[in-house]
Amino acid sequence: MRVEIMDTTLRDGEQTQGVSYTPLEKLHIAKLLLKDLKVDRIEVSSARVSSGEFEAVKQITEWARHNNFQRKVEVLGFVDGDLSLNWINDAGGKVINLLTKGSLRHLEKQLRKTPEQHANDIRKILKKAESVDMQVNIYLEDWSNGMINSEEYVFYMLDSLKDENIERFMLPDTLGILNPVQTYDFCKKVVDRYPSLHFDFHAHNDYDLAVANVFSAVRAGITGIHTTINGLGERAGNAPLSSVIGLLHDHLNAETGINEFEITKVSRIVETFSGIRIPVNKPVIGENVFTQTSGVHADGDSKDNLYYNNLMPERFGRKRKYALGKQSGKATVRKNLEEFGLFLSPDSINKVTQRVIELGDKKENVTTEDLPFIISDVLGNDRTEYRIFIKNYSLSLSFGLKPHASVQVEIDGKIYQETSSGDGQYDAFMKAIRIIYEGLGKELPLLIDYQVSIPPGGKTDALVDTIITWSINEKEFKTKGLDADQTESAIKATEKMMNIVYNNEFKIGNNLLINQSNELH
Repeated sequence: MRVEIMDTTLRDGEQTQGVSYTPLEKLHIAKLLLKDLKVDRIEVSSARVSSGEFEAVKQITEWARHNNFQRKVEVLGFVDGDLSLNWINDAGGKVINLLTKGSLRHLEKQLRKTPEQHANDIRKILKKAESVDMQVNIYLEDWSNGMINSEEYVFYMLDSLKDENIERFMLPDTLGILNPVQTYDFCKKVVDRYPSLHFDFHAHNDYDLAVANVFSAVRAGITGIHTTINGLGERAGNAPLSSVIGLLHDHLNAETGINEFEITKVSRIVETFSGIRIPVNKPVIGENVFTQTSGVHADGDSKDNLYYNNLMPERFGRKRKYALGKQSGKATVRKNLEEFGLFLSPDSINKVTQRVIELGDKKENVTTEDLPFIISDVLGNDRTEYRIFIKNYSLSLSFGLKPHASVQVEIDGKIYQETSSGDGQYDAFMKAIRIIYEGLGKELPLLIDYQVSIPPGGKTDALVDTIITWSINEKEFKTKGLDADQTESAIKATEKMMNIVYNNEFKIGNNLLINQSNELH
């Protein structure tokens, strides 16, 4: 069974509180959705919202026209005579998703019209759309309440419009009220009664059932599903594309055109543009969802991948990780050492594991990159020495002027100094460091993410925990700094990063860690 994916991140997703994309951001996301992720269709805006939205739609449709995607770009329009049609047509749109009433209560209370009047108003728009070569899909807004409270009205509307020039009928659970049993029953009634029509299902997540309802809708014979990236949307959001795709491919054996490998990349870009963080436990795309915490799980994976499921991280451009903390076992430490291509003797692994557990008991956040330093501390004979030291730095912040940083760094005993300005004190600091590295012909990792944790209570002298995610040679890693000053904690995390990278790309050159072909005693 082939299921069509219509993504509405740029329309319904933008109705998330606090989210507003610039025209350029909308264009960039549209390109990612259609070209990289390969969704079937995208809904990019509501008609008549603003001049900025008009410009965004115009840019997207212009790009789509040059890439043969015109009929894949859709705009929400209203039963308002020619107004929405003209707005979409002037913006270059070729598909209108016409918002009609799917429940009698909405029709009578909001539009104050009869079903016959509403159907006639829709037919007038259909005729006008045909005259300007515009394809029409119909949203039956509040369809779920319509099926619960006024089923006769829903079928009257479908009977009135089924022979019209309408490409798709879209069935929204507008208020997110359905459960999977209701979804199956209602969708089955509609599909069985109108087998020749194409139906989409549009889920909302108010009861945390959006993905489960998608499952029921497809089982009932629905052939189009609406999603958003990261589950963005009004109130509790929409069905997240990442979860829907895993469900369709693995549990329903459905075919889609989606390129799974691109899901994580697109999710993170939308996270950046929207400003809405992806929860760490969000299925498929969350930071922690491919991380095993229990030492028992690491042991089982080492023996025969006993704790794997079909959601393999590699499908989505990710890797499995094994968290270090109080639940760690020897297998967890071994799994993390494999990241370095190194191992320890059994006795040394026991000692390191015990130290990791002790740190976890104190609620310390232990990362894979901390392991070499923990090992050095535990085994104690040859300590891992930093080869790079940030000796001195001066940061200035003045109102009306760009922040400046003057930095002195010692690398293998030699002193280097540079000054730079930036958009902030840390940005100025990093630009000075980058000048030093460029002069040495060395590469600095890219900063991927920057997280600051401050204990609650509002104390101005509270310690700040800064965790920075870096990427170099397609490998991501994290470093952490702790200080009462946020910028200084970031600088400490940066010094740690510089030493990790400098020590021969994650390998420590001091015989505490050695190749797998040897044994450490």
